[in-house]
Amino acid sequence: MAKPINEHTHKVKTVIVPAAGLGTRFLPATKTVPKELLPVVDTPGIELIAEEAAALGASRLAVITSQRKKGVLGYFAADRQLEENLESKGKTTLLDKVRHAQHLIEPVEVIQDEPLGLGHAVGLAEQCLDDDEDAVAVMLPDDLVLPAGVMEKMAAVRNRLGGSVLCAFDVPRDEVSNYGVFDIADSDTGDPAVKKISGMVEKPAAEDAPSTFVAAGRYLLDRQIFTALKQITPGKGGELQLTDAIELLIEQGHPVHIVIHDGRRHDLGNPGGFIRACVDFALAHPAYAKGLRRYLTQRLKQDD
Repeated sequence: MAKPINEHTHKVKTVIVPAAGLGTRFLPATKTVPKELLPVVDTPGIELIAEEAAALGASRLAVITSQRKKGVLGYFAADRQLEENLESKGKTTLLDKVRHAQHLIEPVEVIQDEPLGLGHAVGLAEQCLDDDEDAVAVMLPDDLVLPAGVMEKMAAVRNRLGGSVLCAFDVPRDEVSNYGVFDIADSDTGDPAVKKISGMVEKPAAEDAPSTFVAAGRYLLDRQIFTALKQITPGKGGELQLTDAIELLIEQGHPVHIVIHDGRRHDLGNPGGFIRACVDFALAHPAYAKGLRRYLTQRLKQDD
């Protein structure tokens, strides 16, 4: 059992990471390598998620995975032979990098035998929770939300307003059809970046969208989400949708708010988004930034 909830900075003990998907958008690379292990410069996406979870103060990472993706959890295990080799050669910087993930957070494996939707994946993690947990975080590993810190803001909003809190981005109206879009309810939270929602619309036409605030892959959910997940029915493709369970909570009078994040989002599950994330990280990396910026400047001039 993890340490008591009152010893967790933001009263969040468990972060759920759905990672059982096949990564079809990244084939053939993901035929043998889980997409969560593809490196953003030199750090796999799953380690970036673990760092974000640890920064929130969580102590448990419930990784929803499948039998064919054991490597995701294996990444957090020690590799004695590699570590001894690096240590004997005095490669302490590399050794620290290799060991970093092992000490971030406790990973827990949850097997999803069938791909039955995000709602189904989240529901499986209920078995990992302790009795003193009244909220749980969900972080989608495909979504890289920058700069870091949005989950801490969401936790502060939940502490003040209760209920569940979701991360949102404000996008141009002609892009809303790519996302789940929030329907904003009338309320005065006292903070222009925090809004109450009355529902969600999945990938609407631009003219039908209730707002330009769209969902990102960060959720801080009241524990009642597990009750709601048991009450909803499968939708298209026989899958249980997390958004349907959130909609049900709203219908039942459960408060749900969004925090509008002023930053960037990269889709690591899509090659185009992954490339942009690598560029972003490399431009902030002391070893690569100068050379990459010079190269990009010269390369782009060639296309003018």
